[in-house]
Amino acid sequence: MKSSGMDYAPRGGAEAVVGPGEFIFAAMALEHGHIYGMCNGLTGAGAELKWVYDPDAAKVGKFRERFPQARVAETEAQVLEDQSVKLVAAAAIPCDRCDLGLRVISHGKDYFTDKTPFTTEEQLRRARAAVGESGLKYYVYFSERLHVEGAVYAGQLVDQGRIGRVLQVINIAPHRLQKDSRPDWFFQREKYGGILCDIGSHQIEQFLHYAGAADARVLHAKVANYANPDRPELEDFGDAALLADNGATQYLRVDWFNPDGLRTWGDGRLFIMGTEGYIEVRKYLDVARSEDDKGDHVYVVDGEKEEYVSVAGKVGFPFFGQFVRDCLNRTEDSMTQDHVFKAAELCLEAQRVAERIA
Repeated sequence: MKSSGMDYAPRGGAEAVVGPGEFIFAAMALEHGHIYGMCNGLTGAGAELKWVYDPDAAKVGKFRERFPQARVAETEAQVLEDQSVKLVAAAAIPCDRCDLGLRVISHGKDYFTDKTPFTTEEQLRRARAAVGESGLKYYVYFSERLHVEGAVYAGQLVDQGRIGRVLQVINIAPHRLQKDSRPDWFFQREKYGGILCDIGSHQIEQFLHYAGAADARVLHAKVANYANPDRPELEDFGDAALLADNGATQYLRVDWFNPDGLRTWGDGRLFIMGTEGYIEVRKYLDVARSEDDKGDHVYVVDGEKEEYVSVAGKVGFPFFGQFVRDCLNRTEDSMTQDHVFKAAELCLEAQRVAERIA
């Protein structure tokens, strides 16, 4: 079990879809540990990691312990000007992710960023314009769906029609704060974007995906700093309700109150209600059960039976192979660019309209 969500980086589970040298990528901006999960997924799909760049030599050294094949670039330009590099994966400080992505796109490369992809609506507008002009990809590592086997399996059940038409999605996503280990930018509202913009981006993306929705609107939202007066710009709680264009609804709750007594960094739960049944996913563990619990518990109830399925190590992470093929073939089988931007737009909207609880 991982005690820190910032270091959560699943390994394996991605099927290689290309051979050596067929798809080359680079890693940059190592501010968040999600870069490890991003690179694990891409290399598992057969992509070749050629370069790593970050101005912090300590971060680069730690990264190369996991990925010794990556050459150390002396400058950002050295990466961006390498014509063999097709994709740049990066986990910059959230407020810097857009500008880096635009530089990547301006050099003719696809971009794969950690969530949240934007902290302002102006950044989103600029990214939409750059993608529209270039035809390149600005994709996002929504790890709580893409890199969780239980979440992947739930999507497969929905696609199979197991629970009928999806009517509601509920996401509960507590995270462990570990305040003393966080970088300064983590507590600066302008830099991390707010809790609904940051953690909420995962949940809103899941809603659009499972509900099969192209658009939605925010009905109401709230944020608060309940327990961290020493960090006044931190939001340690947020929730929101959304209504999709197809009538499906969502409730999401995100917070930094995951108790220290839990064996992992967060007890993420997903509930999907349909016209003919429902699905519950206990993503990272089943509380107070076996110490070697690997998570990915899926519960399904439909018109015929109740079913429990443990999918850890059985479903894999198909996104990464699909994404590599999409970059090579200019397709959108892994997810669409419209989907990425709509999820980002809605988390920014939720943050903007949120009532702040005193």
